[in-house]
Amino acid sequence: MKQEYMDDCPEYIKDYLLNLRLIKDRADRTEEAYYLDIRTFLRYLKLKHKDVDSDTPYSKITVRDVPFSYIENFTLYDAYEFMNYLKETRCNSTATRARKTSAIKQLYSYLHNKAKMLEVNPLEDLELPRVKNKLPKFLSLEQAVDLLKNIDSRHKTRDYCIICLFLNCGMRLSELVGLNIVDYNKENRTLRLFGKGSKERIVYLNDACISAIEGYLEDRPKNSKDSDAMFLSQQLKRIDKRRVQFIVEEMLKKAGLSNLGVSTHKLRHTAATLMYQHGGVDPLILKEILGHKSIATTEIYTHLSNENLKKAAEASPLADKIPDKK
Repeated sequence: MKQEYMDDCPEYIKDYLLNLRLIKDRADRTEEAYYLDIRTFLRYLKLKHKDVDSDTPYSKITVRDVPFSYIENFTLYDAYEFMNYLKETRCNSTATRARKTSAIKQLYSYLHNKAKMLEVNPLEDLELPRVKNKLPKFLSLEQAVDLLKNIDSRHKTRDYCIICLFLNCGMRLSELVGLNIVDYNKENRTLRLFGKGSKERIVYLNDACISAIEGYLEDRPKNSKDSDAMFLSQQLKRIDKRRVQFIVEEMLKKAGLSNLGVSTHKLRHTAATLMYQHGGVDPLILKEILGHKSIATTEIYTHLSNENLKKAAEASPLADKIPDKK
């Protein structure tokens, strides 16, 4: 995918993406996400300047020939028109609009401050759509236990181990599929993970995780095509993200929990929430476990606890017993 999108980039966008990769040390997925958001913007510019027929399928609009003059002459007012286009024509959610707007704002900042291709930054004062903080969905302690009890599949020890690690360590999907056998240190009871931007961190394993990993490694095929990979697919290759997502979906269904809107990533939220609410883990420690860059990201789990306290107060049988003022 990287070569494909690099081939469809104007040179000034290639330079920006190169800066993200080499200087900012962004992960490949992050770089690609920035490109996709900027491509939306460049396609909009071609439509705005009537460089393509109005009936041209949106996905067929190439962007490598967008002249820099379109970028150079773009104004703050034009930016708000673009935001309106995202809302009314593209029907993007507030969160999506905020992300795409942030992407072009950062692009303009680079072109002005770093590349010195713009004398002024017209988007310096651009305000982003305000995104309401949503509390993430997660399983309760009882539901998490039920999920583990109902793991039943052809590769039971593997699937149990995967879900056990999600629920106990709060790792990301990409971190789990990227695990290698050498990342597991039984003596030190640790796993080495590589998070966003290939940032390395160590997580410590409890007895449940050690037991699950050892049980799986006993059953793990020895003649695999990817001998380094921790988790293998039925084809004896490193398991991919979609397969793990399917495993989680199937096991949630077997446990009768498929109607809760819980996904693979929500198991990470579950781990964090249970550590905070039931384990009393300090938010600063939780930040390190989850590999968050900012404590502000971790603090959402303290908000979850406050929300539960609020619900508990409202659940009191005396909650609606309001005395008559007379």
